[in-house]
Amino acid sequence: MTEVPSPQLRISDQTRESALSALGEHMTAGRIDIDEYGERSARITAAKTRGELGEIFADLPTPHPQYEDVPRAVATPEPAQEAAPVPKRPGSPENWSPPQRFLAAILPLAWIAAIALIATGTLAWPIIFVPIGLTVFGKSMWGHDWHHDDHHHGRRDRHLRDRERRRELRESYRRELGR
Repeated sequence: MTEVPSPQLRISDQTRESALSALGEHMTAGRIDIDEYGERSARITAAKTRGELGEIFADLPTPHPQYEDVPRAVATPEPAQEAAPVPKRPGSPENWSPPQRFLAAILPLAWIAAIALIATGTLAWPIIFVPIGLTVFGKSMWGHDWHHDDHHHGRRDRHLRDRERRRELRESYRRELGR
């Protein structure tokens, strides 16, 4: 019989990252919308214990966050699946989520329709703000995934190095306070 850890146990940054990843999967699957994702991700970032994290996922099926001290098979049993092939590039279209694919399909059509409607005189020129707005929305949501320039691929590595540096600074500050 496996002992259930106390909900009062504090969680780590790795657990929070796991929770954010699981929450992203729920949004991709359509179980929660973008507003609820924002609200829950803020709660995940502020969570300090397993109990607080558990409340956020109480109404959602698996996946749930993974804890360091609990093996993955025990934490969330999942059916065996074939390993997905490793993608060639992180931002390639075959890795896009369904909303990204939809926007990538509709965006050129919106530009063509707006230009045609303006050229024929059917609608006034402000209709051009529709495809501009769609473009800005897509860029703000998935901007780094829509570029295939090599300098964008280093963004994640820089982020991870910066986060590790902040973690080291935070730990040294805590050690200084403990003296």
